Amino acid sequence: MNKKFSRRDALKSIAIGSGILSIGGVASSFAAMNYIDENSLPASQKNNIKHSVCRWCFQDIPLDQFARTCANMGIHAIDLLKPSEWETVEKYGLVCSMATDVFADIQNGFNEPKNHKVLQEKYRGLIDKASKHNIKNVIVFSGNRRGMDEQTGIKNCSKGLKSLLKYAKKKNVTLVMELLNSKVDHPDYMADHTEWGVALAEEMGADNFKLLYDIYHMQVMEGDIIATIKKHHKHINHYHTAGVPGRNEIDDSQELFYPAIMKAIVETGFEGFVAQEFIPTNPDEIDSLQKAIKICDV
Repeated sequence: MNKKFSRRDALKSIAIGSGILSIGGVASSFAAMNYIDENSLPASQKNNIKHSVCRWCFQDIPLDQFARTCANMGIHAIDLLKPSEWETVEKYGLVCSMATDVFADIQNGFNEPKNHKVLQEKYRGLIDKASKHNIKNVIVFSGNRRGMDEQTGIKNCSKGLKSLLKYAKKKNVTLVMELLNSKVDHPDYMADHTEWGVALAEEMGADNFKLLYDIYHMQVMEGDIIATIKKHHKHINHYHTAGVPGRNEIDDSQELFYPAIMKAIVETGFEGFVAQEFIPTNPDEIDSLQKAIKICDV
């Protein structure tokens, strides 16, 4: 994998290769029956954080192998999986902590009324599939501004999401809008500040609309991570991690101190998932993932 890939590039690549990965999953299904090596589970894991990891960051590893490794590591879930991938991780006792599909487009989201009809139709299908697999979270995006003012974006997103939220509530599904930076990775993206996402959540007033607070992205845009988490935690049901600058490992090579951030998250009473979304620079990607889980296990 070219480590300069964006998530968008990576997800497209995974989509192209999903058929190959699924064949590998069938081939190893027998081995999956005894997937957990009890001696390999981290004995000291505190279980205050429900650990997850974003699939796209480790796409070089076949999904079946990756899921088995994650289960043995004490990780509870894998993030940003498409419906074709859910059964592969489920056989290892993992869940998809954030569902997506190929149509979910960061640049073309709910802030554009012309997108509403198609998005509503496609998201209803994804919500149906997620509900059948007892998956609780489905990701949504604001879309790019393209000159649109903030308040118009909020009104348009609210209009496009409200009927969908009613449908999702019947299926016990929460729609989760990700906050992304528009400074480095996603130029012109509208939901690029926490306050904007909170204003949208309050505009809709739906208990099954929440925010995905990406710690890396929000450090790039606004900083003040711990204070923001404490202030707005009721609107957040999911977290992503990565180091700043660079979006790589979350160790002491970068400016954020993740143990303190995780402690603040735990103190809010958070019961959702924290998903690692860093791009490994270490050739031993699993070693980097193990270290990140240990850092966040407060």
